[in-house]
Amino acid sequence: MWSLSVKPLSISTFISYNPNIKPLKFQCNIPPPCKSHYQTERGHQFNVGDTFFRTESATARDLGVLSAALYRNTTGSLRVLDAMCGCGIRSFRYLAEAEADFVVANDANENYREIIVGNLSLVSSGSGEGKRWEVNHLPATRLLADCYLRKDYFDLIDVDSFGSDSTYLRVALDAVKLGGFLYITSTDGLSSGGHRPQQSLAAYGAYVRPLPYSNEIGLRMLIGGAVREASVLGYHVVPLFSYYSYHGPVFRVLLQVKRGKPPSSRYYSFISYCNRCGNTRAFSWNELGEISCPCSTNVSCSLVVSGPLWTGPLHNAPHLTEMMSLADQWGWFGDGEGKNLEKLLKQMIDESDPKLPVGYLNADEIASRAKLNLPPLSVIMNSLHEVGYTVSRSHIAPNAIKTDCPMVECVKIVKQLQQPAEMSSCP
Repeated sequence: MWSLSVKPLSISTFISYNPNIKPLKFQCNIPPPCKSHYQTERGHQFNVGDTFFRTESATARDLGVLSAALYRNTTGSLRVLDAMCGCGIRSFRYLAEAEADFVVANDANENYREIIVGNLSLVSSGSGEGKRWEVNHLPATRLLADCYLRKDYFDLIDVDSFGSDSTYLRVALDAVKLGGFLYITSTDGLSSGGHRPQQSLAAYGAYVRPLPYSNEIGLRMLIGGAVREASVLGYHVVPLFSYYSYHGPVFRVLLQVKRGKPPSSRYYSFISYCNRCGNTRAFSWNELGEISCPCSTNVSCSLVVSGPLWTGPLHNAPHLTEMMSLADQWGWFGDGEGKNLEKLLKQMIDESDPKLPVGYLNADEIASRAKLNLPPLSVIMNSLHEVGYTVSRSHIAPNAIKTDCPMVECVKIVKQLQQPAEMSSCP
């Protein structure tokens, strides 16, 4: 009987039979240890490590936490999904400050796990039905879709995305409770500035062209995209606040999701801007064939049209008033950072006036059209009030005002203000 002894082939033996194959190089995929880098926000110290983190986004986190706390005070419970949590500071603040019952902190980068868990460990994790938080590492759209399929709905979904990634909008709407909050983000300043109309059309269903108030357009583009996606699902959304921050730039909007069609469709329409006179106007779908400006009969040469976009109020004044009261109760208005937040909330409340139209009048454009140096904006605003116009400062642009006064009339009023000043300076 023959006996066989089998000798396993070594790598070198294999190569000798396959001269064209190069030796394999084995690498270890164990991630390097994260470097500790500590920050402090609202009295909380946390580790950001090597994660992407912006100190300037603290205000957006403040606004989200205040709204989450108000929701919990009203409903008695709060479940939060932080879909792109980074180092986990938002998730931690929802737990520690808004007293969320449960938070899912998710980031697709598994290398962040040590940082996230370390920060959330400052809050007791609990167990079983009393579990307070968990950490996941899935693509945001997959996590949101999984929650929908499992009928695991959340009171607040926070998606702090980068660029114009709107693919998460529909699945986020699927995973949020009716009556719950959806806190969404865009950082696509090129699209909002009208420099990539095909991109804005693909991402948000809006063909956006250059306008002098492009940063407000960025907020309206984002809301309009959510309006479109919600309508497909038989829902409608209501903006509770819209926040623009120059760093990035960053456009953040908190929406409340409700069942059924909106009471009115007039707020999802088109915006025209006249380069000749500076006038802005919103046009409904039924008026598309009638877009014009009184200053000119040649529409093609003077008008720029963008849309469809959200053309309604950017904020809900009662909600902002409650946020302001809560922030004051928490003592958030005491320091320099708090004064900025208080000023911001006051400006947002003023911007909530439904009489205020789309856009704002930039001081530089007013001065250019009037061909003179402007008095302080407060003087111009008082004059507009005196003749019956609604006016407020814009939180988006510090050198601009929001008003229902057309640009042409505003220029006339500014010139009238200049005449008494010139007469008083005469010998």
